[in-house]
Amino acid sequence: MKTLYIEGTNLINLPFYHSSQFPSPNPNVPFLVPFPSKQIPKLTPKPYSISFKKSHFSPIQASMASSTLTDTKKPFSVLFVCLGNICRSPAAEGVFTDLVKKSGFDSKFRIDSAGTINYHEGNQADSRMRAASKRRGIEITSISRPIKSSDFVEFDLILAMDKQNREDILEAFNRWKFRDPLPEDAHKKVKLMCSYCKKHDETEVPDPYYGGPQGFEKVLDMLEDACESLLENILAENKHIQES
Repeated sequence: MKTLYIEGTNLINLPFYHSSQFPSPNPNVPFLVPFPSKQIPKLTPKPYSISFKKSHFSPIQASMASSTLTDTKKPFSVLFVCLGNICRSPAAEGVFTDLVKKSGFDSKFRIDSAGTINYHEGNQADSRMRAASKRRGIEITSISRPIKSSDFVEFDLILAMDKQNREDILEAFNRWKFRDPLPEDAHKKVKLMCSYCKKHDETEVPDPYYGGPQGFEKVLDMLEDACESLLENILAENKHIQES
């Protein structure tokens, strides 16, 4: 059993196990897969490890918008989140950034991405995703980082790529809000990326990591669809962005 350790206080304690079903592309680096939420074993902490403590607080269902008032003088901030922050969320960051720039609103937005684990912290996005995006004229320049408690303060909208990502984000919020001064309704900022899709019926953005090239193209198709609707929705609900 190998687990991960994150320096500092902003920590997500999540369980993982080694999977032989999905071999790692690097034989020297184990692949970590989340345990199903109802099958979490008791873990004994080891040096350089995370000990998982099951939250006593049930995740709160995310609603469509937060009641927290947005400071109209600050850029509207969007955070995209997936598991490792090397495929889906950096691609979403790149697609949305490109769209915002082409629309002429780049000075009105702050756009970033993060992961629910720190396994790839400090790494560039997956080379296959960067190549697929570049063929569409989209540059992915983000560096992987884990989500942190301050993200619930600094960002107006937090978009999870799949339902497990959303559950992990909300569980982290339920822990952090008793430790850090977070807005009580910050959980309302968390939504599913696919809730903005108009051309695709999927409810989750699939992880393309262990698939072929077509999986990366599919993810980009879905993200382009969702990001177009996302920008329209933000502009419609925040008239000051266009007026200022």
